[in-house]
Amino acid sequence: MTVLVTGGAGYIGSHTVLALVDAGEKVLVLDDLSTGHRRLVPDGVGLIVGDVGDGALVRRIVEQYGVSEIIHFAARIVVPESILDPLGYYLGNTVKTRAVFEAAVSCGVRRVIFSSTAAVYGEPRVAIIGEDEPKAPINPYGRSKLMSEWMLADAACAHGLSYTSLRYFNVAGADPAGRSGQSSKNATHLIKVASQAASGERRGVEIFGTDYPTPDGTCIRDYIHVSDLAAAHVAALVRLRAGGPNMTLNCGYGRGYSVKEVVDVVKRVSGVDFPVTLSPRRPGDPPCLIASVERIRSELDWTPKLDDLDAIVRHALDWERRLARKELAGHASAS
Repeated sequence: MTVLVTGGAGYIGSHTVLALVDAGEKVLVLDDLSTGHRRLVPDGVGLIVGDVGDGALVRRIVEQYGVSEIIHFAARIVVPESILDPLGYYLGNTVKTRAVFEAAVSCGVRRVIFSSTAAVYGEPRVAIIGEDEPKAPINPYGRSKLMSEWMLADAACAHGLSYTSLRYFNVAGADPAGRSGQSSKNATHLIKVASQAASGERRGVEIFGTDYPTPDGTCIRDYIHVSDLAAAHVAALVRLRAGGPNMTLNCGYGRGYSVKEVVDVVKRVSGVDFPVTLSPRRPGDPPCLIASVERIRSELDWTPKLDDLDAIVRHALDWERRLARKELAGHASAS
């Protein structure tokens, strides 16, 4: 059996590829490398450079390599960008996802794991968000992902697909062994940005909005370590293979930290007091997103191993410093 991982050269995808390989799975990656990195695909794992929206290509891959499951990560993920380019996000996250699901159905792939997001909830009415809370996304990113969730559920009903949709809260950190991490220089994730500031790659951190209805006025998020999230994908795969029913699960730790709290932790762990700029709110940012985690912990054989903000920050900083050393070495060799 071969597991096809779309977007497997990206941040979360590459960590899931590592977790699958560590579990003894045969893995194949499809990625257009627009935001992914070839170097993040581990040795021994095949990489096909191509567009997931090319249905004929996906079908050829499934048939040629005997793909038994698809884990679909490939997507565009920047909320402010989605507001400026909604049609691009509906193309990248909904239209192209349809091509993947259609290929799965036409080629007899029976199991699909879909990468979704807490952005489908919009501005929830409760502090701790359960999977059955109303879905009312407030930006095109969240809407494009919710549309894909609906599409997958409908396809499963019509064609007998088995699936799990995983709604990520805020993903951060890096592989503790240093094999992968968030490698995009222009990333917008807070812990990545703050780690860059602590490493001297940015002048500082900009906090968007200090007047939210939260204790310190800044947004609160539930941060999950990327390696724990990758392990959840493996556990979801095992569950589907055992005949588990179709399900949607939140992926988080069930507690939140404000933007100011996260910045303070990065300063403390790094030992660097980088500048912080306070700016107005960005459009599309809800005040508080914290996962209810009862369902994922009861349904999957999954226990987080890295549920600690200091550890998440430390691994992110280690990866950032590793990237900085590689860049310096590259400049030295070029000169």
